[in-house]
Amino acid sequence: MKSSRTTPLLSAPFVTAAFFCVVAGSAFAHSRSDGGSHAGLDIPEISHGEMAVMSDYRGRIIYLASRAVDTNEPFRRVLNYAEIQYSYCLWGRIPGSVTDEESPFNECAHAYLAATKAVLLSMREMPQEAAAAGEIISAVDADMVRRSLALITCRFSGEAFNTADIVKPRWSGIPFHAASMASLTGLASLFGFGVFALRRFLRLKAQSSE
Repeated sequence: MKSSRTTPLLSAPFVTAAFFCVVAGSAFAHSRSDGGSHAGLDIPEISHGEMAVMSDYRGRIIYLASRAVDTNEPFRRVLNYAEIQYSYCLWGRIPGSVTDEESPFNECAHAYLAATKAVLLSMREMPQEAAAAGEIISAVDADMVRRSLALITCRFSGEAFNTADIVKPRWSGIPFHAASMASLTGLASLFGFGVFALRRFLRLKAQSSE
C-alpha cells in the first residue's frame, strides 16, 4: 500500500531563488542594452523629487489617459511604455523603489514615472482632456511646493528614456538591499505556499476520483 505522506514544503531559500529566476527570466528577455536604443520615442527625464509626487497621482493619470479620445500614435506608444515599464518594475510594490536611490528598482521607477509625466503633459494639448489634465498638473505642482521636493535629485535624475528600451531592475543588487530582499522573499514564500496548496488540492482530487 502506498504511503499517503504529503510532499514537504519547499524551503524559503529555494523558493526565493526559484521566484527570482522566474521574474528575472521574463525581464531579461527585454533588458535594456548597454548603449541604449534610439529607435523609439524619447522621454524626458524626471527628477527624484518629482517622482515622489508623480507616483501618488499615477493612477489618476493613467485612468484619464486610457480613456482619452484625442489621441495619436506617439501618445499611445508612450502610454503603452509607461504601463509595460510599470509591470517590469513589479507594479511599484517594492518598498523604496521610488524614494530610495539605492534601491535596485529606482532606475526602473524613474522610467515608468518619466513616461507617466510625459503622458500627463501631452494631455494638456488635447481639447477634451486638457481641463482634467490641468487640474492634476496644478495638484502636482502644489504638492511639489508643499513638500519642498523641487530641488531633490539623484544619480538617475538626468537620465532620459526611450520607448524602445525597457529598464529592468538591477537583480544583482537585490540581496544587498534589505527592503527589496525582504519584500521579494515574502512574495516568493507566498508563491511557494500557492504551489504547495495547488499540488495538494490536485492530489486529493485525484485520490477522491479513484
